[in-house]
Amino acid sequence: MDGIILSIKKDTKELRELVKSLGHEVKKEFIQIREKPTPYYIGKGKIEEIKEYVEEKNIEVAFVNDALRPSQWFNLEKYLNIPIYDRIRVILEIFADRAKRKEAQLQVKLAKLRYEKPFVRELFHRVKEGERPGFLGGGEYVVADYYEMIKKQMRKIREELKKIEKEREIRRSKRKEWGFYLVSIAGYANAGKSSLLNYLTGEKVVVEERVFSTLSTKTSKLKIKGDIPLLFTDTVGFIKDLPHWMIDAFHSTLEEIYLADVVILLIDASEKLDEMREKAFTSLKEIYGLKEKPNVVVALNKVDLLKKEEVEIKKKEMEKLLGYKCIPISAKTGENVDMLLQEIYNVLPVPSKLEIKLPIDNNKEIIGWIEKNANILEWNLDGCLKIKIKCSERLKEKIIGRCKKAGGEVRVI
Repeated sequence: MDGIILSIKKDTKELRELVKSLGHEVKKEFIQIREKPTPYYIGKGKIEEIKEYVEEKNIEVAFVNDALRPSQWFNLEKYLNIPIYDRIRVILEIFADRAKRKEAQLQVKLAKLRYEKPFVRELFHRVKEGERPGFLGGGEYVVADYYEMIKKQMRKIREELKKIEKEREIRRSKRKEWGFYLVSIAGYANAGKSSLLNYLTGEKVVVEERVFSTLSTKTSKLKIKGDIPLLFTDTVGFIKDLPHWMIDAFHSTLEEIYLADVVILLIDASEKLDEMREKAFTSLKEIYGLKEKPNVVVALNKVDLLKKEEVEIKKKEMEKLLGYKCIPISAKTGENVDMLLQEIYNVLPVPSKLEIKLPIDNNKEIIGWIEKNANILEWNLDGCLKIKIKCSERLKEKIIGRCKKAGGEVRVI
């Protein structure tokens, strides 16, 4: 579909990428720098120019580089006589296209209905005054019925999402019971979160060079066995200036950040410094909005695309700006991922060391379980089985309890 971009600010790069991601072609941008938008978003003189261009070039859709008020949307659509997509609607359309799992589809549907509510109210107001709007056009009763349907559907979706959330809570409690620590991979859209998850866990999450390719979380175990068992979760990408109601719609997905023991903030190091800074601050704002005192580990991704000198410059600048140590990595090649893992271990509780004595007979099952869930440092057979192990602090009490139940002795060393 051929479209145009309307903007009252200079920077349209992100909107262009979002529109391209939807499969539309931008034929022209109309930029009029203004401190405040007008009832038509852009000045009336500029609107005349845009209308002429739309009619002459058979433009099918206009994309606005802001969130529109319902009255602005109505005025623009009526005057230009083509569909008008503001920035939020563009993002919602991308979400709808990317949502594959049931939970993501419900979250997107909830966000779309929440978005439509004020626009339908505006239509209702206009219809009562005798106007005939195009989008969702119809008589007074048609619009009123649609508004009631939106409210009913929102209630129903929220109930379904609560059921899914309860199932997720059960899975989380089991993971903690088995000693796992949760690490959430967060960051701006298209920072490489799914690529990092794949490298760390051996998963095969589809990686696409487009925004919001991940809307559903995927949780997997670290493929390398360490002293502390780790589970990694990738999350939906952040994006600036999203309304709170839209973030609320994805509450259950973003909750993975709130409940995480460690949050990896992934930043795309292949971008310009000012973009890196803006996206990092946007992401940190969202992370701190979700969790009061998060354990944040910052990683600069995609360093395989840069020269070493450039990596060092960007690392120093970002550390100075953010106040966090920044680890340059490549989720594609695995460069410095070992350093990232060490930094994660550094912020988690120190593993416990235990000395266990077990009767030799009838303990094959518990020995197999210990081997699976802890690192065995030393074996010794001298009348009984003596084992020294390193284990997750979260799993310590469980190991002690099981060993004592099996007739063994345990000492913390």
